[in-house]
Amino acid sequence: MNDPLDHAGELERAAELIGSADALLVCAGAGMGVDSGLPDFRGDEGFWRAYPPYARLGLSFVEVADPVHFAADPELAWGFYGHRLELYRRTTPHPGFDILRRWAERKPGGAHVFTSNVDGQFQKAGFAGVAEVHGSIHHLQCLTGCSAGIWPADEVTVTVDDTTMRAVEPLPSCPGCGAVARPNILMFGDADWLGERSQPQLDELQTWRRRTDGLAVVELGAGTAVPTVRRHAELASAADGGLIRINPREPEVRHGRGISLPIGALDALTAIDARLNG
Repeated sequence: MNDPLDHAGELERAAELIGSADALLVCAGAGMGVDSGLPDFRGDEGFWRAYPPYARLGLSFVEVADPVHFAADPELAWGFYGHRLELYRRTTPHPGFDILRRWAERKPGGAHVFTSNVDGQFQKAGFAGVAEVHGSIHHLQCLTGCSAGIWPADEVTVTVDDTTMRAVEPLPSCPGCGAVARPNILMFGDADWLGERSQPQLDELQTWRRRTDGLAVVELGAGTAVPTVRRHAELASAADGGLIRINPREPEVRHGRGISLPIGALDALTAIDARLNG
């Protein structure tokens, strides 16, 4: 683990950027949840450490996170997503979320969040203005594409056999036609995802950015394997302000001006906050 003390200069620069900003854009990938105890799916080995039954089956994260399984083997598909749904419900956001929210509350322009995470942790931590570019596990859609649209998963409970990682019937179903439901998540190779819930969030973010000056962009835990968050952060910072990239393994800033911090999210936010508070 990188020690924040080894990056005092960059931490000071980050604190100065955040302290002088009028608004904050938080761009977050999967690494943001690691300090809350959520599993790291980086590479097959990381996925298999989190879910050993899939190692025995020889299934990778890309293969399991595939909409095809909901039609071909819905017990397998809901075993994975049902487990994640309950995990995210039980997880308490780490104190770094509170730090970001406090910073946002001090800014006249407030803050917005752009995230590829589907776990709902930012909403649980009290953030408004969250744009979930890949959807949310806390909402469902019909597998058959009927007219039911998107609905909350609040009342859904999925029982999973921890040995086989297969869901036990009854599986979540569509209230409109009774077919198997699936999470409203953009999966790999997914042509059937409904984006009608996420698009207004993204439109609201764009409207906010157009009317906001003095923006600081804080990117946390966003890797290069799925570069959606990194690209958004780079584009936003190039147009509107400075970029702080926090990532213990892929911290490099290649485009435009930016601050690179090879530190975990919670450690970096805590160290910056200490400098902001004198």
